[in-house]
Amino acid sequence: MNSRNILVICDDKRLRAELKPLISQHLPLTPITEVDHHPDRSALTAIVSSKPPTLCFLDVASNKDYGLAVLADLVSLSPNTQVVVILAGNNPDLILQCLRQGATEFLLQPLNSEQMHPVLERLSQLSSFQQGGAVEGGAKVISVIPVKGACGASTVAANLAAQWKRRGFKKILLADMDPSTGTISFLLKIKSTYSFLDALSRAGTLDADLWKGLVTHTQGIDVLLSPDNAIDHNQDLRDPGDIIDFSRQHYQHVTLDLGGPFSQWSASIANASDEILLVTTNELPALRAAQRVLQNLDRININRSKIRLIVNRYSTDVGLNQDTIETALHTEVFHVVPSDYEAVQRALVEGKPIAPTTSFGKSLAALAEQLAGKPEKETTEKKKPSSSSWGSLFSSFASKLNS
Repeated sequence: MNSRNILVICDDKRLRAELKPLISQHLPLTPITEVDHHPDRSALTAIVSSKPPTLCFLDVASNKDYGLAVLADLVSLSPNTQVVVILAGNNPDLILQCLRQGATEFLLQPLNSEQMHPVLERLSQLSSFQQGGAVEGGAKVISVIPVKGACGASTVAANLAAQWKRRGFKKILLADMDPSTGTISFLLKIKSTYSFLDALSRAGTLDADLWKGLVTHTQGIDVLLSPDNAIDHNQDLRDPGDIIDFSRQHYQHVTLDLGGPFSQWSASIANASDEILLVTTNELPALRAAQRVLQNLDRININRSKIRLIVNRYSTDVGLNQDTIETALHTEVFHVVPSDYEAVQRALVEGKPIAPTTSFGKSLAALAEQLAGKPEKETTEKKKPSSSSWGSLFSSFASKLNS
């Protein structure tokens, strides 16, 4: 979901100890303000005045009267805040009281991930409807993530952004959100003094004029680059939500190129995205990595429904065929991009998108149509597993992946 500023009001130390790890797991890198008591209206006004929280977890379990009073004040002072009330148990009368006071959702003790996940899913859908996100016509945010290095994810991301331009859209953003090995500047032969780190440092004060100075405009696309000097994925980075939300509001299409799939930074961006393109090749090491990445996305509760598996540089002469990939990964292949080495290298030398007349260009056009909700005009034929020694090897590999 797109909650960017979380307020926790809870005077029960043990309850806070249960809640904080769940928030970190499901909403990584999101700023949290903790209040270890039930504040009066004056104190609450001071807490929410600078930046009203988009989400509040409110303890009503430890003291019903104080909790209900805070709920009423919070809804009055910050009407756009979504309030998740924490209760000791399933008390219909108290739930009804909280709903009448303005509560949005509920968690019951003991807290656990099985409760938290559906609550946040429902809040996300409500937030998208109310705030004009993708549901109401704001930009769809697509994250492109490689299962491992050298799968061509950045090439896919850059050329997907170009496809939106070819389809007639005027406001398109391509953002290189890889803090350590970003390559979009190299692919497009562009440079900038600024990067997404500058956008992060100005989160909360972003406006159209400031943003115009941070991005580089090339070939009809705004590009936000990664920093020139690599930084560690594990380094503390500010929550990316503000710049993602700003981008969603000011563009028609947003494509984010991510780096390693296992960092908290990538998890936070993936969580805020509408769709995730998980890019692999059909080679054995990449598919093993794809299996690990899918397992990790499940572990951090990224909804499988928004993950699109893309097989890049696909060749029937090398690696697994599409049927075997789907069997091994228990995941449908969303799109296959054919191997087109010459076209990719030519575009790399020129610093331009790959020509639309090439097999790669045609495939990316078909991918854009699929993402826009239109069926592919041409589908890649799914070859049945071969009875050759290669086919036997692939079948054996699939069984090992799933053992």
